[in-house]
Amino acid sequence: MPTAVRHVSETFIKPKYQVEESKQPMYLPPYDLALLSLHYMQKGLLFTKPPLFDVELFLASLKHSLSITLIHFYPLAGQFITKSEEDQHSCLIFVDCNKGNGARFIHATLDMTINDVLSPIDVPKVVQSLFDHDRAINLDGHVRPLLSIQVTELVDGIFIGYSMNHGIADGNSFWNFLNAWSEIHRANGKSISISRQPIHQRWFPDGHGPIIKVSSAQVVCYEAPELRERIFHFSADSVAKLKVKANKECGTTTISSFQALSALVWRCMTRARCLPHDLGTICRLVIDDRKKLSPPISENYFGNMIYFVSGVTTAGELLEHDLGWAAMILHRAIVGRNNETVSSSLNVWLKSPFIYPGDTHVDPTSVLVGGSPGFNMYGSEFGLGKALAVRSGCANKFDGKVTSNPGREGGGSVDLEICLPPASMTAIESDAEFLAFVSISSH
Repeated sequence: MPTAVRHVSETFIKPKYQVEESKQPMYLPPYDLALLSLHYMQKGLLFTKPPLFDVELFLASLKHSLSITLIHFYPLAGQFITKSEEDQHSCLIFVDCNKGNGARFIHATLDMTINDVLSPIDVPKVVQSLFDHDRAINLDGHVRPLLSIQVTELVDGIFIGYSMNHGIADGNSFWNFLNAWSEIHRANGKSISISRQPIHQRWFPDGHGPIIKVSSAQVVCYEAPELRERIFHFSADSVAKLKVKANKECGTTTISSFQALSALVWRCMTRARCLPHDLGTICRLVIDDRKKLSPPISENYFGNMIYFVSGVTTAGELLEHDLGWAAMILHRAIVGRNNETVSSSLNVWLKSPFIYPGDTHVDPTSVLVGGSPGFNMYGSEFGLGKALAVRSGCANKFDGKVTSNPGREGGGSVDLEICLPPASMTAIESDAEFLAFVSISSH
């Protein structure tokens, strides 16, 4: 019988003290409201358990440093509030930063080893149990904490799983919070200035906000079918060669490593699925609009600023042409996102505000690439040394979902977390073009 995670204790953490700004309601802008049907973000770090490890002392240090970190990131200790209109067809959703119990903090144990988690070819299902908020959607932030931390003791390791509401933060904000918490924990009680002070003043398009009402009947949840999930590692050298190949094939120097790698996955996944020649296929890339606006928004803005750009073709055209041709489609989609197109898409949304259904981007003929190798995932150590691996929960997983993380060795290496049905995963595991660049299956 599979080993189960056992919860030992649970408590709630509030900011060590209240800041004046937290007394005001935080109204959600378009980028936040649109994501309320999606799952919480779930990311975690696996560490080696140090010798002579005192778990109670470690947990106490995490809780204390978290209470200090929440002074800077006070919305995470709050709760969603909805005010319905009289006709009940629309509502106003905002964060009350002082309502609720605060961030949940769970201590759990699991009678498994690091090797049990990392050695299987596929990510074992037990990893999903290392996170709180299983299958919770962002709107559940009315009754669930906006942030939950689960610290799970393994026989020889420590896994810290972080679940954060995606309705108030994107990946950039998620890792900014985590890096700040690690900095404060490292200071061991000393007063410090964190490297990236979050900006909580919400960004609204000119002439709009802070109050935006959305339909109260638009939330559609999604439950994924049975999928295989596997981590594939691409060394820095392999990624560099892939970039050179893509640029050479289309006679340019403008294709990025991310675009070349995404194009490779799009092609190989399409081949693995055996799609009909004339069937359309889309590669969607999650990009950060902070830099697309004029003037740009600070990297320290705490909130959502993500958007999905798409490369579109048919399965036949994608496979008949070379890697560079596919990469150029994605390159044009990314550079085509600018201040003008951002304003245009926002204006369309604002005419009839809506929440994306949970299955908006679920399409068995397409690919969605999220995450970023640029996030500082391995910089958060909490006194345990550099993490051995990054893992994620079951949130926002579907056929064709790809998440890019930095490789542990850094230097431009990338780990791709790929989700596919069993038959498609088996096919991509033997795809010659894919295998020419994959280094190893990563830990």
